[in-house]
Amino acid sequence: MKLEKCITEKNVNQNMLNIKYAVRGPILERAVQIEREIEKGVEKRFARVVRANIGDCHALGQPPITFIRQVLALAACPSLMCSPDIPDIPADVKERVRELLEDCTKGSVGSYSPSNGLSLVRRRVAEYLTARDGVAASSDDIYLGSGASDVIKAVLSLFVQDVDGKPPAVMIPIPQYPLFSGTLSELGLRQANYYLDEEHGWALQVQELERSWREASQDCHVRALVVINPGNPTGQVLTRENMEDIIRFAYEHQLFIMADEVYQENIISKPFHSFKKVMHEMGAPYSSMELASFVTCSKGWAAECGLRAGFVEAARLQRGVRAALTAARAVAQCPSVLGQCVLDCVMKPPAPGEPSYPQFIREKQATYRTLTERAGTAYREFNSIPGYSCNTIDGSMFAFPRVELPERAQLVAAELGLKPDEFYCLRLLEETGVCVVPGSGFGQLPGTFHFRTTILHPRDEFQHMMDSIRTFHTAFLDKYS
Repeated sequence: MKLEKCITEKNVNQNMLNIKYAVRGPILERAVQIEREIEKGVEKRFARVVRANIGDCHALGQPPITFIRQVLALAACPSLMCSPDIPDIPADVKERVRELLEDCTKGSVGSYSPSNGLSLVRRRVAEYLTARDGVAASSDDIYLGSGASDVIKAVLSLFVQDVDGKPPAVMIPIPQYPLFSGTLSELGLRQANYYLDEEHGWALQVQELERSWREASQDCHVRALVVINPGNPTGQVLTRENMEDIIRFAYEHQLFIMADEVYQENIISKPFHSFKKVMHEMGAPYSSMELASFVTCSKGWAAECGLRAGFVEAARLQRGVRAALTAARAVAQCPSVLGQCVLDCVMKPPAPGEPSYPQFIREKQATYRTLTERAGTAYREFNSIPGYSCNTIDGSMFAFPRVELPERAQLVAAELGLKPDEFYCLRLLEETGVCVVPGSGFGQLPGTFHFRTTILHPRDEFQHMMDSIRTFHTAFLDKYS
């Protein structure tokens, strides 16, 4: 008898076949191939690949915060605190490690924590949120996760249920971070797109929300509204007035708000208002609305992507819903305890007067200076290239420029079975070694073309990237116009 495969494309979970994640998609796969070719001595027009496809800050040269790494080192190996070979560990680092280990089972970060996270860290998160918003937060509402991605999926899973005979749908912005579209596909949830207004700084217009809700409601039950603020990939920061309009819209249509606020520590030019704070200050009935807000340690000044740490504050959930979320989190045991230690350092960094504070504040300020400089350079450089336009980057680590592509280039792309922006980004990679992500991977208004690039490279590398893009685009227009 012929051996048959037990699982095939026909009988595998069909939802998983629909997942697309352009950040690590075919452009990156080709970039990896090119790197291998260069290692083997294959001649290229460039000496190296410049990876600008993902916001992996430390991989792009941002140094880690010393306080965080010292805490991690001692938490993982407590005997170092007494080692005569390491005499200069600050006292506040040792005290922080003692506090964390006291909350760990048997004093070891290698033991499981409670499924929703160490009680100390959740309490610190609540204190951070209370100070940020001026609104009391409860550690009972805090669920720690392996990055924000983990808890975003956990919350979206709550909506996988038909309502009144209609399949559930979730409204997401376009452009959006493909975690949302990919997770919706995996869970079998319908995606209701609303377009951000690029002509007005990527504003979120209520008329567009109404259109999206009305069209999706014809055959779906729209259950939740995702808002990314600051935006990814767009980098805009919502005004308070805009947020109030969004909250009223969600209230009128009985929508659960999911606020992706992971870039709040990357804001360089505008004030940040959390959705929880705005709801509270709007008063009843808005202050009683359900809300899930997400924060991560992968962004901001910590940028500890690989240690996978984040949380969701799930506010004002019904008791049974909270129990369901808690049970689902228990199945996964717990997020990384070392990651939780990172989160504790971010929620309660060194304070003035503590031994670690002078070095901490120098490192943090250096990170903000770099981000501010790169954001300004990217804005100026992209807007100086013929056929390019780029909105101000207020709070992110990416640029999302718009590119006018000649009709002939679009026809060639179609002949190759590629989207026009995919073709453009692939040619950019092949001819310059610069790896960026096509805008179609995030979604974009039909007829417009963009790409997303990180802006965190060291100054010389970043300028090399911008110069390469300018030279390439000029040649591209000469060839296809």
